Amino acid sequence: MRIFVTGATGFVGSAVVEELIGAGHQVLGLARNDAAVDALKRMGAEVHRGDLSDPKGLSLAALECDGVIHTAYNHDWSQVAAAAEMDRRAVEVFGEALSGTGMPLVITSAIGLLSPGRPTNEDDAGDPHSLGAVRMPSEEKALALATENVRSSIIRLPPVVHDRTKQGLVTRMIALARQTGGAAYVQDGLNRWPAVHRRDAAQLFRLALEKGAPGSRYHAIAEDGIALRAIAEAIGRLVNVPAVSKTPEEAASHFGFLAYFVSADFQASSTKTKEALGWNPTGQGLIADLELAR
Repeated sequence: MRIFVTGATGFVGSAVVEELIGAGHQVLGLARNDAAVDALKRMGAEVHRGDLSDPKGLSLAALECDGVIHTAYNHDWSQVAAAAEMDRRAVEVFGEALSGTGMPLVITSAIGLLSPGRPTNEDDAGDPHSLGAVRMPSEEKALALATENVRSSIIRLPPVVHDRTKQGLVTRMIALARQTGGAAYVQDGLNRWPAVHRRDAAQLFRLALEKGAPGSRYHAIAEDGIALRAIAEAIGRLVNVPAVSKTPEEAASHFGFLAYFVSADFQASSTKTKEALGWNPTGQGLIADLELAR
């Protein structure tokens, strides 16, 4: 199949492009600038020049292809609502382009829109009180497209998508540890984050594209939950600083916007995803990747 991929040169998107090409698919990648154009060409992909602010261009690219994988997202925390609305509009545009075709549309969402502090799985809808709730309209639109003969599905990514070079939200924690001289966690640090290796996540996007059921949610979770204290201790070893506990009040000033996530306990299962798509994550775990980052 010929697949249009947004975010095609991003951390996750570039792995998706390589996974698709490796499996024999053709890729048309969205590129915002010359550097992205060059990167896509080196990967062996075709190029569509543009960005998420151009609905006409997105529609034309989707119409040229046999399906869409949407990984692009603006992670500027000063524009949370605007980024979520741009994402929703993109999903809407792709839905209109693919309506009635039965072709696949795979969009990206986040475990962070689920209720923290309790076990969650693929059947759980978003929690409107969560910090990630801004992404719920995109999920709802994607699910609704299944009634319009679009084979739409959702991949929820965990807070930590990692390899040896980058580790999602943990990368921000590493930077803070270097700046402050301490690798911080909150209270006892027993709250957990799920994680997945970048290559395993990319494989799941391909499987959802090829085999995903209309209106399905899938969880890209290889490790159900890693204690934040264990993550902080690994960061401490990496940058040679002590792991330190912060009170909730101290965490708010220390972590800034990250405090909510560092304090939250996200428990997420991918059992149903593995059963439905035959996904078998084999990549290295987060702590091992942090050890090798040295």
